Formats: sequence, structure tokens, C-alpha cells
Amino acid sequence: MLYQVDLSKKPFNLKEKDIQWVKNTLESMTLEEKVSQLFCLVGMGDTNMLIEMVKQYQPGGLMYRPGPAKEIRTAHEAMQNHSKIPMLLAANLENGGDGIAAEGTYFGKQLQVAATNDPEMAYKLGTVACREGKAVGLNWSFGPIVDINMNFRNPITNVRTFGDRPETVLEMGRAYMRAAHENEMAVSIKHFPGDGVDDRDQHLLTSINSLSTEEWDATFGKIYQSLIDEGANTVMVGHIMQPAYQRYYNPDLKDEDLLPSSLSPEILQGLLREKLNFNGVIVSDATLMAGFTIAERREIAVPKAIAAGCDIFLFNRSIDEDREYMLQGIRNGLLTKERVNQAVTRILGLKASLRLHEHQEAGTLVPDEAALHVIGSEEHQSWARACADQSVTLVKDTQQLLPISPETHKRILLFVLGDEEGSFSGGGYHKIFLEKLREAGFEVELHDPTNFMAMFSSIKEFVSKYDLAIYFANYATASNKTDLRINYTPPFGADIPWFIKELPTLFISVGNPFHLQDVPFMKTFINAYSGNSYSINAIVEKLQGKSAFVGTNPVDPFCGYWEAKL
Repeated sequence: MLYQVDLSKKPFNLKEKDIQWVKNTLESMTLEEKVSQLFCLVGMGDTNMLIEMVKQYQPGGLMYRPGPAKEIRTAHEAMQNHSKIPMLLAANLENGGDGIAAEGTYFGKQLQVAATNDPEMAYKLGTVACREGKAVGLNWSFGPIVDINMNFRNPITNVRTFGDRPETVLEMGRAYMRAAHENEMAVSIKHFPGDGVDDRDQHLLTSINSLSTEEWDATFGKIYQSLIDEGANTVMVGHIMQPAYQRYYNPDLKDEDLLPSSLSPEILQGLLREKLNFNGVIVSDATLMAGFTIAERREIAVPKAIAAGCDIFLFNRSIDEDREYMLQGIRNGLLTKERVNQAVTRILGLKASLRLHEHQEAGTLVPDEAALHVIGSEEHQSWARACADQSVTLVKDTQQLLPISPETHKRILLFVLGDEEGSFSGGGYHKIFLEKLREAGFEVELHDPTNFMAMFSSIKEFVSKYDLAIYFANYATASNKTDLRINYTPPFGADIPWFIKELPTLFISVGNPFHLQDVPFMKTFINAYSGNSYSINAIVEKLQGKSAFVGTNPVDPFCGYWEAKL
């Protein structure tokens, strides 16, 4: 079914002259040019390679990897200069401007923002992310994430969400979206129909949102309906099944016929277009993910994604091959030209709503270099410091250990878990923590987990050397990472806290907030949610009592275990 596109209504809100631009542009395009608009490519290589890619394929959009701000701005400008139709330029602006610029402000993970219990902080996150993104030429944020952290074992939602309460997720998501729109940035609320219900990662398989239709309506449905009603530009659809609604719209579906939502007409057309009345652009999540690739042969899946209801196909294995698959799908009737025209109309409507056609004519699609002054500005850093100060959460201190000082706990043994340097998700933050402790007057020894002989030392000797043990954990979410559990050093686990009854011990997590499932015996536990310098500075201040703990738990950090509260 082809749902009518009304460019005069939300989220496009176009005037007649802009609608005419969309119509004229569509009528002037060849079928091959229309097909090219369906693709949002992943940018690889240097500026010259990007220019050649744009000249050859004329894609509807592109997402480029983060890098130095000037280089990113130059690359974006070059691509726009060689595109006949202005491009959508996107990035994952989930945590701040660092999603596109190396010097960008790492404001904080969404869960950190939620821990402040202040929607204004989500507005500031959106402002920082979209101001800095706009400065380098972006016009499309792949955010905010409006998944609900229903399952603490899910390895990919975790700190990327605004927590486990639908009301908070909606309130924070709304604030981010308001900031984005004020900065002429389209949002992509994701990952429809909702991640975080099961304990698996759609990068690795087709995961499942197992809620009933009634449960979905009261949670994810409420969030998406509200944000759609308030003008969300695009919805990113995940490679996630939603069996209840798929069977609601097609009762004859067998288990083996269930598909990820990115290929499901029941979800895309029935739930999203019909029930939620979404008039904007639907973009698939990355089609390199196994949740998509294992569901159907690619030559069928490529055109089927658009036929089912997606308007934009995100990323490719081979753009040449995928374009041919799309054209082949049109030739064999799997994808109609009418459906292509509808999708391209929405894409052009989104571009017009962002005034990209006007900016192209004026030569202002990418701001000049002077705009880069907002990247990592003092104002943005001050907001990030405030977010850290208001979010660091003292989950428990049942041993009444805090505050500490060099007078009471001078000699510290520091254990580091995770926090691997050079990893995709970042690492090495314990070095900042160690440095700040030493600056505060503490003597800190870094534990060597490979020294197995230390396991056989005398308890009296061990205890006599230290006043306090601190565990610093940074198991950060990342694609293709199946869990965020504590993994002690093999083969004997020399860094296990065996001495919990012998030496005062506290645990700090700047990543996964659910480590009490593995260390329920810790009597003092702190969550900081983001491994950036702002959070670490705040932690050190609060450990010493120089600043109060005011963060609130945006999730259940005890993971349902009664003994973790003791």
C-alpha cells in the first residue's frame, strides 16, 4: 500500500514554492538518479575519494567517520559542491560533538544525562551535539536514541539509552529533539520498534522485541507517537522483530516468515505509517549488520527494504552491486516505480524542510571555517562539567566509607577492569583517574594482574601496605560486543577482590552501570556512566567530600538481586 505523502504537514511543513521544488526535481530525474537518492553511503577514504564517490553515484546522503574538524568540514563542503542535489550528511551525535569531530565535546552518554534527572541537560546535550555537527556541515543526527533499557543484560542499549522508565526516555528525547530543530538539524529517533527488550545485539543477529501489543503501546508506542506528533523528521528502523504487531497486521504469519522490522511491511506500513501516522522519512539501520544480512538474500533484501516501506537504505557492502540489485528489483516487479517515487519525494521533502535547496543556491550548505569556533567551546565544556557533577551516582555506601582523604586513606591500590586503550569504544581513562588521585595527595599503586605470585602473599603483609582498594571499571558498549560482564584476568583471576573483608574497598564504573550483578558484595559502589575527563574529575571531588553526590539511578543498578543492596 502506498501511503500518501503530504509535504505541507509534519514533519515537512513545506510551503508551496518548496513543494514545487520537490516536484520539479523529481520530474527532472532519471530512474537511476532516483535510485541513487535511496542510498545513504558510508564515507571511506580521503577527500578526493569522497569527491569521486559523490560524482559517480550522486547518493541521497552519506555518513562520514569522525576526524579533525577542519578536515571533516572540508570533506563535507567538497561533497556538497559535487552533488547535483544537496546531500543529507549524517553522524551518530549521541554523546556530543565528538560523534563527528575529534575535537568535539564529549558531553556524556545518554544514561549519564538521564542520571541528572533534568530534561534541560538533555536539551544541552542536543545543543552541543547539533551546534558542533552543524559547524562541520552536518544536517542529520542519528539520534536521539529512544530505546528503553528494559533488560540489563542487553549489551548494546545500556548507557546509550535514557534509562528504563518510558516517561524519562520521552522527556529527554523530546528535549534533545527541540535542540536539534533549533539548530536546523533533522533527527532520527531510533531504533524502531524498540531495542533493549531482549539480551542480544542486532549487529549480530535479528533480535526480538517480545512485548505484547498492549505492552508496546504503553511504552515504546507512547514514546514514538509523542515524538512523531511533535515533528520527528525521520525514524530509524532496527533489524528487530516485533512478533505481536507483525501478527496483528498479518495473522497468517508463521514463525519462519517473521522478518526484521527493516524488511517488514507489517511494521513499516501497518504500525509506523498507519497506526502512528508517521509522514516523514523511514531509514533502515545499517544494512551491514547481521540482523539484516541473515534475514534474506541481499539481491532480494535490497529492493525489499524499500518495497516494504523504508525510504533510505543505510550503508552498503558494494554500492555498485546494491544499486544493481535495486534496479533489478524494479525490473522484476519486486519494487515498483511508484514506490520509488514516493520514497524519493519524502527524501527531497526532508531536504527542502532543512532548506538545503536554498543553501545550495546561496553556497551556504556548509558554514565557513569561522563557525568551527563552537567545537569544544568553553560554554560546551562547562555544560559537560555540570552534567558530570549532577550525574555521578552513589549507588550505595553501606560501610560508611566516604568521604576519603589522604589523612584517612592515603595508600591506595588501584585495580583496572576493562578500559582498554585503543579500543573502538575508547579507553585509558584510568590514567586520568590515577593522576587526579595523586594530585589530591594520595599514594596510588596500580595493581599488576599478571603477578600471580602475589596471590600467595600473607594477608597481614598485604593489608599492611594499603589503606584502601579501588576498582575502576570501564566496560563500554560497542558494536559486536556480546556482553559487558566483569572478566578477571585468566587463568587464576589475580584481580578478584578476595580481600573484601580484609581491606576497605570501593567500586567505580564509568561504563556499564550493572556491575553489581557480578560484585554484589561491594559495600561502596559508584556509577558515572561516561568515561570522560569531566566525570573523572567529578568522581575525585565527590570521593573526598568536596562535592555532594546528587545523581539519581536512571536504571535499577541492583539488577533485581536483593543481596546487591546490602
